[in-house]
Amino acid sequence: MRTVELLCSPELEGTVRAAWHRLAEAGLPSLARNAQPNNRPHLTLASVEEFPPGAEQRLADLCASALPLPARVDRVAVLDGSAPLVWLVRPAPQLIALHGAVWDVLAEAPGPRPWHLPGRWIPHLSLALRFRDGDRRRARAVAGLDRPAGEFVAARSYDSDTRTVSDLTPAGPLLPG
Repeated sequence: MRTVELLCSPELEGTVRAAWHRLAEAGLPSLARNAQPNNRPHLTLASVEEFPPGAEQRLADLCASALPLPARVDRVAVLDGSAPLVWLVRPAPQLIALHGAVWDVLAEAPGPRPWHLPGRWIPHLSLALRFRDGDRRRARAVAGLDRPAGEFVAARSYDSDTRTVSDLTPAGPLLPG
């Protein structure tokens, strides 16, 4: 599987990581417990089985020209009732345009994940992957009721076969995690 992900500005990343840690300290599920070196707050724009030929460079060019983008976080929610605990992201027009352009590049990609497709995509920053809806009220109180803002400043692609990350914003390196 290959993804296209946007990375947060240092301030927004710090806010999300702080929420991860508060959830873990409260004994709730949290991405703070994920020890993978590539684990960091991000917004997934697309996920496909593999990129078509030439797509990675086209995506890099697209992301380099579109970033930075404003990021405004909304409320904490549980997707699908008992799945990810997330901070919803308000979809600014620039973000919607980039999402559509990414899918234009990936139109011929095999194995698109349907939850990332235009019309079905719910922009969000994940706080925990497996979460019971019954703990949502407590999680909202622990994660924080504030609605942080920042920017999406870089893009990357994760390759699940090799467990590696590729930089999709060659104009600048990925910010440290």
